[in-house]
Amino acid sequence: MERIATSSAPQAIGPYSQAIKADGLVFASGQIALDPDTMTIVGAGVVEQTRQVLTNLQAVLTQAGSNLTQVLKTTVYLANMEDFPAMNDEYEAQFGGHKPARATVEVSRLPKDVLVEIDAIARVG
Repeated sequence: MERIATSSAPQAIGPYSQAIKADGLVFASGQIALDPDTMTIVGAGVVEQTRQVLTNLQAVLTQAGSNLTQVLKTTVYLANMEDFPAMNDEYEAQFGGHKPARATVEVSRLPKDVLVEIDAIARVG
């Protein structure tokens, strides 16, 4: 088991790792729309926030030796399910033709009151 950490994604804001790599898989913690340099929220809308979330997720996956095309499963947490169509369009644009398994849920609140958080499980290599 290997703890993954990169300065190209926001540092963990709690007692957890950005990701854990084990047995050919990487388990990426939920990413929110934080700029890794300033630790401030990027974007007021769900499209901009989803883009930043996936940029952060890609940085973590890269550090682990993976990438978005190796993602097997994501969980998307939305503050408001009415944002689903806009989030989904940006998610599809970022993943291209790759379509990992996914669950999407509405939650009552997310860290720093962001609109979206996404975690992932991916293959390494």
